[in-house]
Order: sequence, then structure tokens, then C-alpha cells
Amino acid sequence: MSSDLPPLPHLAPGRYRHYKGGEYEVMGVARHSETLEIVVVYRPLYNDSGWWVRPFDMFTGSLEVDGVLRPRFERVG
Repeated sequence: MSSDLPPLPHLAPGRYRHYKGGEYEVMGVARHSETLEIVVVYRPLYNDSGWWVRPFDMFTGSLEVDGVLRPRFERVG
């Protein structure tokens, strides 16, 4: 693996709310070992289904809900 990789983007660890209402804890940002895709590592706070990853751009992106553009995940507190 190259030591010339760009730094990972910053995403504050902590509690986030999905636009559908579920709350999640973001553990951090990581890089996929094969594709180098940047992903967010997180876990749901409403059940014990383990840790999950989602592409960084998808996690931090926005979408239209009822005609209003809003973030997919929003930091809580």
C-alpha cells in the first residue's frame, strides 16, 4: 500500500440521526483495503446488530424528502 495516500476526511465521532429517525454512533472513517474507498464505520444504537460501513459520500450526502433537501445523517448534540 502506498504511503502517499491522501489523508482521510474528517467526520466527528458521536451520535447521528438518520433521516428516517434511527440513531447511530459513528466510530470513525476508514479506507477499504482493496479499493481504497473511504467508508464510515458506525453502529445502530437501537439494536445490537454489530458495526456497519457505508461509503463516506453516501453517509455525508443529502437527499430530497417531501420536496426538502436534507442530510442523510445529521449529527445529534
